[in-house]
Amino acid sequence: MSVVSSAAGRLSLVAMMALSAGSVSPVAAQATRQVASSAPTAASVATIIVAHGGDSIWNSHVFDVARQAKTGGPVEVSFLMGPAAAQTRFQDVVAKLEKGGASRIVVIPMLVSSHSGHYDQIRYLAGENVKLDETMEHHLHMSGIAKPTTRVPMVITKAIDSSPELADVLTDRAKAMTNAPREHALMIVGHGPNDAEEYAHWMRHLRIVADSVKARTGYRDVRLEMVRDDAPPHVRAEAVIRVRELIDMQSQITGRDVMVIPVLLSRGSVSRSKVAADIAGTKSKYVAETILPHPAMARWVESRVREASAASTSASKAASSN
Repeated sequence: MSVVSSAAGRLSLVAMMALSAGSVSPVAAQATRQVASSAPTAASVATIIVAHGGDSIWNSHVFDVARQAKTGGPVEVSFLMGPAAAQTRFQDVVAKLEKGGASRIVVIPMLVSSHSGHYDQIRYLAGENVKLDETMEHHLHMSGIAKPTTRVPMVITKAIDSSPELADVLTDRAKAMTNAPREHALMIVGHGPNDAEEYAHWMRHLRIVADSVKARTGYRDVRLEMVRDDAPPHVRAEAVIRVRELIDMQSQITGRDVMVIPVLLSRGSVSRSKVAADIAGTKSKYVAETILPHPAMARWVESRVREASAASTSASKAASSN
């Protein structure tokens, strides 16, 4: 079955995303004034998963998701940082997909939140009018990553945010921690951003996920907090104090060790050692099981592509009625 319906194919991808939560590139914006003569084939709709990047094991989990996702078209991976970033440069991936016949590209940021400097990097690469700070620009330049030169319309979707697939992952992680969840409390610990406003957005989205996990697992108490790992030392130190205080409070409520799980994309230094050190000495049990690997993340990619298709259909119907 085609990723994009026949009706949706009459409009450019950018028209579809004008009605969605995603953002579009200037190239795609110009394409909204053009009407396609026929619907694209499924293979003409390509997908790029853009992730932070890490060591080879970290990256392998992202490649696995790309292989598992069934979108009806090619799915490629591009990393922003790490050893593989220079080998998966965004502009090279776009060129490959364009050469392969892609008429549209859906860019999916595999990030916990849409409110971060890395999300802005992806917006920038997809052609949006985004001003990156010096650090984010430097990260791209170090790996030779630049905006692509292409005529193919691109659209960037939202990151993971409050996606139900994230609740699926964390529910499985939480259930594996204990056979008696009603006797225990659960603490969900995330990386978090530096900026206070972005922090508020992270918490707003992840509270929805935490509430879902609580309802599906039956834990007596479920809390959420960020360690804000990249923030200045005094900000991070205060965030860690907050995490420890919440764990202490939960332990007092239940009289038992608190189960602690990370909401981190893949295993790295933060999940393996930093969080463990942050909560050392508290009455808690921590297992560094991250979001990846988990089959729900391939479903998440498929869901983002379906959302793009649905938005395209809506845009087509709106245009037809005018």
